[in-house]
Amino acid sequence: MLTNAFALSRRQAARYVQEAQAIERPVAIVPASVAITIKVPEEIAATLRSHALATGTTIGDVVTRAVSGLIERERGRA
Repeated sequence: MLTNAFALSRRQAARYVQEAQAIERPVAIVPASVAITIKVPEEIAATLRSHALATGTTIGDVVTRAVSGLIERERGRA
């Protein structure tokens, strides 16, 4: 089924199934993401990269959480 749906080789599909079976916790289903471009000072970008690396997450995840938190706090003030 994976080979047809995602144009994978049988071998690659089998690897993906093995990896999925090894996951011991529920996997979050997240909405589709879109790419955006933002400009921030170099120091902020470096800090963002370092934080993402140190916490084992992605820059996109850090930015998503930060922006979501900001918006939620702003809504609480209105």
